[in-house]
Amino acid sequence: MNSETLNSFPLKPGVYLMKDMEGKILYIGKAKVLRDRIKQYFTNQDTRAMIPFLIRHLHEIETIVTFTEKEALLLENTLIKKHQPKYNILLKDDKTFISLLINNKHKWPQIKLVRYKDQKKEDGLYFGPYTSAINARAMFETMTKIFPLRQCSDRELISRKRPCLLYSIKRCIAPCVGKCTKDEYDETVKEATSFLNGKTGAVITSLKKKMTSASEKLEFEKASSILKTIHQIEEASASQKSSIKLNVPNIDALNFIRKGHYILLVKLLFRNGLLIGSEHFDFALTLETDEEILSSFLLQHYLPEKRPEEILIPIELEDRKIIEEIIGTSLHTPQKGDKKTLVDLAFENAKALYEQEKLAVSSKEELLLSLEETLSLSRFPSRIECYDTSHISGSDAVASLAAFTNGEKDPKRSRLYKIKKAVSADDYSSLTEVLTRRLTRALQEDDLPDLIIVDGGKGQLSTIQNVCKELKIASVDIIALAKEEARHDKGLTKERIFLTTRKEPISLNPHSALHFFLQTIRDEAHRKAISFHRKKRTERTTHSLLDEIPGIGPTKKKRLLKHFGSVKRILEASTEELLEVPAISKKDAHTLINIKKIFTTESTEDTEKK
Repeated sequence: MNSETLNSFPLKPGVYLMKDMEGKILYIGKAKVLRDRIKQYFTNQDTRAMIPFLIRHLHEIETIVTFTEKEALLLENTLIKKHQPKYNILLKDDKTFISLLINNKHKWPQIKLVRYKDQKKEDGLYFGPYTSAINARAMFETMTKIFPLRQCSDRELISRKRPCLLYSIKRCIAPCVGKCTKDEYDETVKEATSFLNGKTGAVITSLKKKMTSASEKLEFEKASSILKTIHQIEEASASQKSSIKLNVPNIDALNFIRKGHYILLVKLLFRNGLLIGSEHFDFALTLETDEEILSSFLLQHYLPEKRPEEILIPIELEDRKIIEEIIGTSLHTPQKGDKKTLVDLAFENAKALYEQEKLAVSSKEELLLSLEETLSLSRFPSRIECYDTSHISGSDAVASLAAFTNGEKDPKRSRLYKIKKAVSADDYSSLTEVLTRRLTRALQEDDLPDLIIVDGGKGQLSTIQNVCKELKIASVDIIALAKEEARHDKGLTKERIFLTTRKEPISLNPHSALHFFLQTIRDEAHRKAISFHRKKRTERTTHSLLDEIPGIGPTKKKRLLKHFGSVKRILEASTEELLEVPAISKKDAHTLINIKKIFTTESTEDTEKK
């Protein structure tokens, strides 16, 4: 890009979008002064390793001027989420959260494990979210052991005539049959709430008073039970409490490790003085600086639903005040003391996770090298695609593509196909159709795999060869993988591997890692094909008479089937019974009654003819 073009960019704050020849956005950035920031990419001032890759594919730069830096920051975040550029970090926002809920609006509250995505579905007191289902389940088990609140449904609560087993093992105080008073139950709810809020001292003090009172009344069994509860609370509290005292109840500590183009960021969560868990996020091929990574993460990750009172970060941010204003939480970069220890702890976690990731990647590389050498492949099999087909007597024919990248399952590249043109009962023609469709697109997008595996033998291998020959593809290795006697169980059966370079198939040691790896790939393709076939078959077989009736759409059909259980019972229902179903109008009911009459008449005529 020449100096004249560079000097034409505005001297104002805003956002710049870097695009390739096809207009695809590669990178989005923000700047206080657009011209100065863009010039840095072309004057060797920006030394990031990914810059040459970006410049090589760069065709044009589009700019959007804003009034303020804050507007530029917000716009950058919005555009990154919308366009998902290759060289920006992007967080997925489809995550669900798991929390503990005390539904304190109920007459007899209970502790429940609940999942939610954006909105909390039920009124009550929420504690969490927990970073893993295992941690949440462990806390739920602890709570139900210490605080014997009901675990039954509302329906069970009303209908029960005698206590359940939980009462016998002292895990419930049985409000269902009046084994406790309302005041006693509410006191237990209050103690459970205090415990989850981190007020264990207050809970223990209250319980000790109750224990003393019970002893004075010579209720020694009750006193012993309360003492056991105190010990359980002390044990649970000691196992969770951090050795660091925090003056802010809810804190997140962030830190990350950067190795080349790879970044691994860790978030530690402290709630009410307790370390309740951690989350980690990894990014590759990012062009952003350390400051930009943190800024982008904070803006994308911290929604109003999730923000703590304070976030500890490892480096100072130039836009700190603007980010604080946007996310509504204070940011702090501690230089010493307990909070600095928390940021350092986040870094140690990031480093440990990176070492685990590196070890896993190293072992996968060795496995793929072994595959390359054992099968005499022409290239390193970084990208593997495995195909399988499925049908029953030619009906509902489908195919699957299971993709693996660097030895790991790659759901983004995996695909499911309906067989459109081929003769459904012919596996070879079905495979030809799917391979032609996939590889034609791969050629157009320059996205060919390194190795293609197909479930089958010599015939399937010849099919791949013919498709590749037709499409003039010579750079992809191909093999066919057949289980002994076409078995698809999970036993230690021998695999026969058919190669284009050998007349006879080769076999691997059934106990070897390479044998297991190939089985895993083929079985994944088989599983996907079978699952998709069953889904299509179910969709076809559930297509009923209701689909042909005017005015009865998918929603009404679903409600009718849910209410009556079958098409037969729907047709047997009276007008009054049909009108009990939500969304069914009088017109719909009359239509269904008329259909019933037609069916009855046709059935009678058929009987008379016979």
